[in-house]
Amino acid sequence: MASAKQDIWIAGGLFVGGLVLLAAGVYIPRATSPNLLIVPLAISCAGIVFRRRAPILTLILGLIALTGDLLLGPTLGTVLIFTDNIYAAALYGPARLSRALLRITPVVTLFVGAIAGYVAGDWRASAIIGVQAALIGPTPVITAVIVRQHRDQAEAERTRAEQIARLAELDRRTAITVERTRMARELHDLVANHFSAIAIQSAGVLARPDLEPRTVRAILESIRENSVQGMAEMRTMIGLLRAEAQDEDVPTRRRLADAGELVERSGLPATLTVNGSPRELPAAVDLAAYRILQESLTNALKHGTAPADVTIDYGTNAIKLTIDNPLGDQRQSLPGAGAGLVGMRERATLVGGTFEAGAHQNGWRVHAELPIQEETP
Repeated sequence: MASAKQDIWIAGGLFVGGLVLLAAGVYIPRATSPNLLIVPLAISCAGIVFRRRAPILTLILGLIALTGDLLLGPTLGTVLIFTDNIYAAALYGPARLSRALLRITPVVTLFVGAIAGYVAGDWRASAIIGVQAALIGPTPVITAVIVRQHRDQAEAERTRAEQIARLAELDRRTAITVERTRMARELHDLVANHFSAIAIQSAGVLARPDLEPRTVRAILESIRENSVQGMAEMRTMIGLLRAEAQDEDVPTRRRLADAGELVERSGLPATLTVNGSPRELPAAVDLAAYRILQESLTNALKHGTAPADVTIDYGTNAIKLTIDNPLGDQRQSLPGAGAGLVGMRERATLVGGTFEAGAHQNGWRVHAELPIQEETP
């Protein structure tokens, strides 16, 4: 709406300017009345009013005005206003119209120059008329095409910037989702092992009032050890989440070399067999193997019957974990979120390994194979 009002004011101002030029005698007199020259001037100014909303109509009005003015005059004012008519048509009109004007106007200019030279019998007249025709036709069109290209390029860059911003937002949301999933997995592994052991051991003490004091003391010491370890690991996780710089492998940096301590602290009678020579593993594989073993012992403590068999095979290109535990008729009834197996499978997949869990010889077996090449993601 503001642009339309602006065009109306511009058209009115140009019309007044054209009338001033006519009053000053800036036209070529003909046999017709000079007052008739106002008509082409008004028609060309009317095209200014519609230059943005109807550029094709503007071009048609401009051509009508220019033709009438050449027949009656011509006048400087109408010719100058026509340059804006053709400029607006090339800038605001369809792209095909701009390309057509860019091809047609040079041809018309050459034709007008040739006719003028032929009629005058002098090539200098041809050059002068040709230059004037170029200023009226091709020059406004070329200017409009250049402006249009810059405008389209700016619009394309703006669209591209918006697309990049949307993609960046999607990447940010994806990164947040991935990080939340990783945090949930780490917190589950931290809490489930220690608190499951505490719950089962305390339930056992409450269910057996005939236990010897020495046995009760050993169980309470194990409960205290699990609670202290759980609190320490939780403080480490919270502290690293609050830190400005975070290392993905640091929050729960545990090593498979600590498997003996983990089995002993789990509260579950188990035998540990290590085949091969323990060695330094890639950080991601080391943490994944430790957490899979920890979660397997937690599940065995909650759902199985003692004892469990843990086997760790250090191979050349992979490390294998196998945890077997029998399943009895009476099982512990601790609540669970069902995320343990999902988390173990996710950990194995993230390092390019495989994971299997299921019934095996009247018991339950967890088997994971994790590659240990340096290029493991």
